[in-house]
Amino acid sequence: MSETFEIRAGERGVLRLFQIDLPREGIEGFTESDPLSGRWPLKEALGVEDINETFIDVVAIRDLDDMGLTGYMVEGLGVSKDEIAPHRNQLDALEGHVVVVLSGAFKGLAVTLLPRAPLRWIGTFFEDRPAIKFEKLPSESSIPAPSAKKAKSNAAMSGRVATLALLVIFGITGLMILIAA
Repeated sequence: MSETFEIRAGERGVLRLFQIDLPREGIEGFTESDPLSGRWPLKEALGVEDINETFIDVVAIRDLDDMGLTGYMVEGLGVSKDEIAPHRNQLDALEGHVVVVLSGAFKGLAVTLLPRAPLRWIGTFFEDRPAIKFEKLPSESSIPAPSAKKAKSNAAMSGRVATLALLVIFGITGLMILIAA
């Protein structure tokens, strides 16, 4: 694979989709890191040293049932239907396993991604984010002025009196114990 991807620092909302061109038996050994050696073939195939694996999703397309890959990308990953539409036939034709690499995998760092076999880049997609709308803040005159302090309730006053009475009883008890000793 000759594609090179330059990931910008602070990138958000981008997902890259790769097909894993391996038989089903080889997927587990490729996608999971070896606890003894620390070697992780998927990371090596992506061509990146430091990556957060919680933002990498290996998907068996057959496990998506009726939802399919396009449904998973729209409903599960937040890609807009309009962005998927031109790629629907290609995505629906995929079989086997794919890897979804989300922006968070790069920990906000600028990275050069150099993927190689058995990974085959399928496409880069963007999360559907609503446009940010900035509304005018209310003027000071429309903000109600703070009201005068409320009078203390009877329950609050009763609580304070009871606390004071308990402190006095505690003090008298302590004094009696001290005298008796």
